[in-house]
Amino acid sequence: MKKIWIKKAVALLGHSLAPIPHELNELDWKESLSPDSKKLSRHISAFANTPGGGYLVFGIAESTAELKGVNKKEAEEIVKKLSNICRDGVNPQVAIDHAIENYKKTPLLLVHVKESAVKPVHLKGGTIEDAYIRSGGTTRQASRQEIGGLMLNSKTPVYEELHASKLLPEAEVLNILDYQGIFSLLKKPVPQSRAEILHWLADEKMISEVDGAGYYITNFGALAAAHNLQDFDGLSRKAIRLIKYQGLNKQVTEKEYPGTKGYAIGFFELISFLKALLPGSEIIKNALREETTVYPEIALRELIANALIHQDFTIRGSGPMIEIFDDRIEISNPGKLLPSKKIDRLIRTTPESRNEILAAAFRRYNICEERGSGFEKAVAAIELYGLPPLKFEDLENSFRVTLYSPKKFSEMTPGERIEACYQHSIIKYYSSGAMTNASLRERFKMHEKQRPQVSLVIKEALALNKIKPKDINNASTKFAEYIPYWG
Repeated sequence: MKKIWIKKAVALLGHSLAPIPHELNELDWKESLSPDSKKLSRHISAFANTPGGGYLVFGIAESTAELKGVNKKEAEEIVKKLSNICRDGVNPQVAIDHAIENYKKTPLLLVHVKESAVKPVHLKGGTIEDAYIRSGGTTRQASRQEIGGLMLNSKTPVYEELHASKLLPEAEVLNILDYQGIFSLLKKPVPQSRAEILHWLADEKMISEVDGAGYYITNFGALAAAHNLQDFDGLSRKAIRLIKYQGLNKQVTEKEYPGTKGYAIGFFELISFLKALLPGSEIIKNALREETTVYPEIALRELIANALIHQDFTIRGSGPMIEIFDDRIEISNPGKLLPSKKIDRLIRTTPESRNEILAAAFRRYNICEERGSGFEKAVAAIELYGLPPLKFEDLENSFRVTLYSPKKFSEMTPGERIEACYQHSIIKYYSSGAMTNASLRERFKMHEKQRPQVSLVIKEALALNKIKPKDINNASTKFAEYIPYWG
């Protein structure tokens, strides 16, 4: 099927050649390629700064508008030179596409210079004032006011879309990326042809094509689907590290996970490895004994996925970490909380992600739950297992979440009891509507006779403004309901 841009280019060419030949802002035609590379760079800059991009047509005499045509060898040389200019002659780099079309039985080379998301596109080696636009069918230098307008319509570069690799041939791209693993996560069949696979990878923002020259693997493509992150110099330290220590500190390392795969394709293997390292307990399910870890899998999955998604990739030399101790698991990622987030409002609030492409992909790949529900599901699972509350820490240059192994109420510190009360109030607020003494007793796995102990925890949480009564006019403490302080 003919590409949409080709149809548009042919229609514009028709308008340009008849009834009186004239050039358009969106289209310029030439008989052959100019030897002046700087002049060509100006045209590339101008079309890349044009909404929707622009078109260069080769094979038409400039003075008479006579259709001369091009042959295959001429077309290949033109495309090669333009591709080099798009890569080395302008900043930021520009993408092009091309096709040879018979126009009135004459073969013409059509080149689509795609609009750049980041503007202004200017000549490499110069300043942003060396930017060009199309005006009155000609290419001219943009004024300061016009440059300001281009900047207002510019998209800030997204980390995941930046290039992680050098320019690669298609065969090498398909060897480096485990695209089959991604299709498996999506529960979709792998396309039959190489062209279909590459087209899908480009739509998925895992690769970007440089017309006629090859492909770049993006940061997202590598982070999600690389067979080995060590193949990418800028991402080798971003591979997730899992370390199991002996005891309660880091003095003796017992085992380390050799994590080198992309996050998405290696995620479930990582979870399996992690579960194998954790202490287990027997439970009775459907009259059969089953072995399970003392930590809920849903909590592990959500917290690890959160660390991968929300890390700050601009911090060099460090990546996400999972550290296992005898009494806890610490999951950390580079980067502090975003300024808009409060550490006590992380449960259920819709997260502001640094890496939205990665976050959206993880949800589509069924690695984590829908947006904003991860911490809530983790806390609900922890309560079901009777574990101490999650501990959130916004450190100097990282964020850490700690899961603790099971503790009885009597073994928890006063601070842990109050935090468990607060986290429980959030879970109840978003489900049944309020926390009660009875629901908190159930959370702590305590019986009716221990009501006074739980009442004391509620009283202390009220004093610290962690919770508040749902109904301030209710004088009965026995049937009182409580919600988070912000509810």
